[in-house]
Amino acid sequence: MRLPDWIRREKFYYTSETQKGLRRHRVHTVCEEARCPNRPVCFSKPTATFLILGPQCTRNCGFCSVSPANGPLTVDKDEPERVALAAKDMGLRHVVITSVTRDDLPDGGAFQFVKVIERLRFHLPNASIEVLVPDFNGNMESVRVVLEAGPQVFNHNIETVPSLYPVVRPGASYERSLNILKRAKEIRPSVLTKSGLMLGLGETFEEVIEVLRDLRANGCDMVTIGQYLRPTKEHLPVVEYILPERFRILEGIAKELGFRYVASGPLVRSSMNAEDIYNITAVV
Repeated sequence: MRLPDWIRREKFYYTSETQKGLRRHRVHTVCEEARCPNRPVCFSKPTATFLILGPQCTRNCGFCSVSPANGPLTVDKDEPERVALAAKDMGLRHVVITSVTRDDLPDGGAFQFVKVIERLRFHLPNASIEVLVPDFNGNMESVRVVLEAGPQVFNHNIETVPSLYPVVRPGASYERSLNILKRAKEIRPSVLTKSGLMLGLGETFEEVIEVLRDLRANGCDMVTIGQYLRPTKEHLPVVEYILPERFRILEGIAKELGFRYVASGPLVRSSMNAEDIYNITAVV
């Protein structure tokens, strides 16, 4: 499908200093691995969402351009220090950490999240920290371990509506993802919980509203809603480009449901403007 005018981003020119710094510290970002359309804007600030536990994923979701694992994977013990130093060099005040899914690890990679948070606390003691975690294969002990490390924001993306999970998120479970957000709030009530949805994969408007209701019922504080964009021809096709007006309607509905912050628009992404969202939500 031809990209509509309201999604086309004007050419944005930026220096490559951010990329050079990331390469120097040998760290990965979901911005690059997932081919985010907002990368030029974010890198120019500069800011980035760090991707830990390697650039290969043990799952192969139909929407995601992160490479699936094609052999045994390892855990880089030096990665936490490199991520922290990269964040320090960038002068970040709010650091977002995500990871690939590592079903090969008993804890799903929770220990690596903890180590990254520890090194960030050492090098950037005044920075706020946001984690965007996988589902840890339903291991709630991993959820607890990450929360006890003290991130200010705990994000787990629901991604899509339940009926599309078998195609969009094979290996994942809608109920499992909801329960992760619920348990996070139960374990640490003060943490801000966050989730994200992408539209245009064939969901109905009513299904999206039902997901928003489910998120609020399970204690989710913040939600981001954006348009799915096909990263390559090997990935799921776009079924529909959602009109900007529909995003505005969903934003209003989400606010009525009681979310503390809602970002809804075609180019909205889960970690987009994460520092601004945190600063606004933390004082509400």
